[in-house]
Amino acid sequence: MNQRPAPASVAGTPAGFASVTPRARTRILASIMLGIFLSILDQTIVATALPRIVGDLKGGDVYTWVTTVYLLTSTISIPFYGKLSDLYGRRPILLAGIAIFVLGSALSAFSQEMWQLVLFRGIQGLGAGALVPIAMAVIGDLYSAADRAKPQSLFGVVFALAVVIGPALGGFLTESVGWHWVFLVNVPFGALAFAVIWRTLPSFRAGHGAIGFDWAGAAVLTAAMAALLVGLANKAHGQWIDPAVGGLVAVGAIGAIVFAIVERRSPSPILSPRLFADPTFSGSMVASFFIAFGFYGAVVFLPLWFQIVAGVSPAQSGLQILPLLLGVVISAIAAGRIVARTGRYKAVLLVSMIVSTVGLVLLSQLSSDTPNSTLTVWMLVAGVGFGPGFSVFTVVVQNAVPVESLGAASASLGFFRQIGGSVGLAVLGTAVSSTFRDAMPAQLASHAVPAEIASHLSRGNVDLSAVTGAGNVGQAILQATPDAARAQVELVLGSIVSAIGQALSIGVGAAFVIGAIAAGIALLGTLSVADIPLRSLSRMSAETPSTSRERILEESAS
Repeated sequence: MNQRPAPASVAGTPAGFASVTPRARTRILASIMLGIFLSILDQTIVATALPRIVGDLKGGDVYTWVTTVYLLTSTISIPFYGKLSDLYGRRPILLAGIAIFVLGSALSAFSQEMWQLVLFRGIQGLGAGALVPIAMAVIGDLYSAADRAKPQSLFGVVFALAVVIGPALGGFLTESVGWHWVFLVNVPFGALAFAVIWRTLPSFRAGHGAIGFDWAGAAVLTAAMAALLVGLANKAHGQWIDPAVGGLVAVGAIGAIVFAIVERRSPSPILSPRLFADPTFSGSMVASFFIAFGFYGAVVFLPLWFQIVAGVSPAQSGLQILPLLLGVVISAIAAGRIVARTGRYKAVLLVSMIVSTVGLVLLSQLSSDTPNSTLTVWMLVAGVGFGPGFSVFTVVVQNAVPVESLGAASASLGFFRQIGGSVGLAVLGTAVSSTFRDAMPAQLASHAVPAEIASHLSRGNVDLSAVTGAGNVGQAILQATPDAARAQVELVLGSIVSAIGQALSIGVGAAFVIGAIAAGIALLGTLSVADIPLRSLSRMSAETPSTSRERILEESAS
């Protein structure tokens, strides 16, 4: 793609955005953060309501697709939205994404059958795919590189709030006014965000819409990511050697290779190989992938531990990880301020990756008798490490690419985070379940559970998904026990529950070991990031990712 002169700028802002007043900029920022909040909230709020939804719509055989289809459409659409926003402007693409998300939410609320809910959730996810990456690109348009760190840090705050509020709000709405409102709550807030963006966000197009869209690349990427994500989703109920799991993952991996070949030949690639030729960009993608790998594992498996070992409800388990999310909020804001003040980011990111690795290593020591005060400190340390990774890498990537690639670059970051989280949950879920099964015989023996009962439980008759909930581990075991043996099991029920708790702790600890390794790989990826001084967008647009390493180092030294 040929470079073209950058538009005139005022205070580092592209022409078309120069006239945006500080008040309008604040309103736009609040609206896009609201959109981000809704897209993240939707992933946590629906999980709490899903059992009630399945009971009402009688679709237990396809209930996993309510989550899978949303993940599928929202992830696959991310790079497409980024590229389209570069070609045709942020405003129409962001407005289209919000409109589709709101439409999908409203349709989901009025679903009468399970297949309808699955279809409408797919539409909802299709809109959600635009909300985060385009919002990040809009911030890149509205703020110069030197001013971008503070607003980008709000992403960590919004993410943490959505994770905490989602389960509790989902439970409250489901029990008080019905599960339909889990979806309807998106409609007024989405409409508000749409109205503000419609009125205040100016139109601006950095790229060349006439070049066209890479339809061949889009088809290959869609097929590859669909196979990968469905395979990873099927891992929850299958083995890696199953064709529906490992087979689809392999198809996705091969498709990714084909996609890379197609993109090298495309005149207008969706994910430009030129961007990945820049060590700063590619290192940021690697780091974001693996830090999401570890983070999503902590967000999912710590609540599982609290439900089974501490006996709290799913909604309460979300509150139990508040120290982790508080650490994310504090460090994301602090990192944004440090980067904004100093204009440098590499040291912040390196410290962040090291601290997150240490935090995950600490969490790997988890046991059923770990004091709450100790676990709180461990979660806080891990959260402090994770926070900058969700805010600063966006600044890094947007500072390293020309302005006409800002949308594609921002979308690439969101895409790699989403894929990293999906792969991480599948891999870490396997580690938890397999280690749990392996640890059960020894734990049952150490808790003096009679051999005949221990043998029955050790043959895989403890289903983690069946014993989660509000302290119902013992009750779930009794319900699965034949009537003839129930009296005997009741005598040692406390020991069985303790053994399960310790075996699960070992399993979750093993997952955190893998998460720590992933954070270490993220640290290695961060080492390749060049500490390029933050520049105005007018200077960014005049440079390309092929800028030599020597020039970058020379500018950094000066």
